[in-house]
Amino acid sequence: MEITRVRYHCNLLNFQGRGFHVQIHFLEEPVQDYVQAAVSTVLSIHGQEPMGDVLVFLTGQDDIDAAIQLLNEQAHSNRKNSSGLILLPLYSGFPRAEQDLIFSPTPRGKRKVVISTNIAETSLTLEGIVYVVDSGFSKQRFYNPISDIENLVVAPISKASARQRAGRAGRIRSGKCYRLYTEEYFVNEMSAEGIPEMQRSNLVSCVIQLKALGIDNILGFDWPASPSPEAMIRALEVLYSLGVLDDDAKLTSPAGFQVAEIPLEPMISKMILSSSKLGCSEEIITVAAVLSVQSIWVSVRGVQRELDEAKLRFAAAEGDHVTFLNVYKVFLQSGKSSQWCHKNHVNYHAMKKVVEIREQLRRIAQRLGIILKSCEGDMQVVRKAVTAGFFANACRLEAFSHSGMYKTVRGSQEVYIHPSSVLFRVNPKWVIYHSLVSTDRQYMRNVISIDPSWLREAAPHFYQHHRHNAIRH
Repeated sequence: MEITRVRYHCNLLNFQGRGFHVQIHFLEEPVQDYVQAAVSTVLSIHGQEPMGDVLVFLTGQDDIDAAIQLLNEQAHSNRKNSSGLILLPLYSGFPRAEQDLIFSPTPRGKRKVVISTNIAETSLTLEGIVYVVDSGFSKQRFYNPISDIENLVVAPISKASARQRAGRAGRIRSGKCYRLYTEEYFVNEMSAEGIPEMQRSNLVSCVIQLKALGIDNILGFDWPASPSPEAMIRALEVLYSLGVLDDDAKLTSPAGFQVAEIPLEPMISKMILSSSKLGCSEEIITVAAVLSVQSIWVSVRGVQRELDEAKLRFAAAEGDHVTFLNVYKVFLQSGKSSQWCHKNHVNYHAMKKVVEIREQLRRIAQRLGIILKSCEGDMQVVRKAVTAGFFANACRLEAFSHSGMYKTVRGSQEVYIHPSSVLFRVNPKWVIYHSLVSTDRQYMRNVISIDPSWLREAAPHFYQHHRHNAIRH
């Protein structure tokens, strides 16, 4: 296929959105603890400003929970009428039923304080917001193509984000924005724009789509924001190892074109293709659907013990992927009941999404000629199918490691099983993970135990003779 590039000259029309005046307030001196500063600002607003709801921007669930606890403690210790404040957290993964409270009208004589991540910056509009408290920080994902690790980092926001946040206060009437940083920092040090997501993301899915469009010269492509050469080389390496690209860096037939047809990460798509040969495609498309949502569990601070007990009811010795199958099976047996989900700390809306995604994947699989078949409880073939897609993510438990430290077969990086995994503290000798995240340590998420001999079966081209000792029993 030959691609002809055509450039169009377009006229730009700028429409000024309707908004009310927003007063901007800066701090005179920098603060060390932006969470405490946000709490103090909210209490000041509540004590001195006319009625109107408050929107506070913090970085994540931990900061939000800490701010709510401090607000409750300080309101009580200062003998202020804490009943006048309705404290409402908002972050990704927060239960849908509790999210609905954020959009309900504020009772007369009350003031809602919505404490949110940057999800409230552009993704949704909250009515009634008059005051905004901007911490100046957000959590951003940064992918390192050298280590193949995605870090969730607390980073300063840009001027564009700061203006967007301030605009949330001028929707219904004139408002105020309290920025928890100095005006000098805003003018002289804060970046004008944030780093484009394309420059801090894994490019594997992007590259395969370009290849499917016939754009073979990836390095010479006119990107809107040029990613690093390391990120592009890493993407090409992954696709080649999966058998999606040939020696000329073109899509293989039929596997490469089939993987490109499935709208998922290429490793998950390869897992689905492999399941057809192994006779477990029905189970694997369920696993793929679950991996496509953020989490099927409801995580709320203060009920971690109950969540852990709920997971144990479905936990499989083989790992998280088989546990997902157990949850999905009982969810269907319950008649897709929201009450059952609530009782078992399962995210009902996530499970509904899983059902929808699974049905879409079944239709795509049928179109691609994938035979839909159940393994009838043979979880070994399920684990082999997962290995076929994620063989590059194999890890071995370090001998005599009492801390549960693993090392990746490729790169020998030190990694640990994430506490949310059913294999946390179980520590099988060999595992495969879906993704790595880095906080205080490098953690493996969605982990399954494997036999190391499956690695050579799945990818003999990847595990050459010089790696034979690395995957010994």
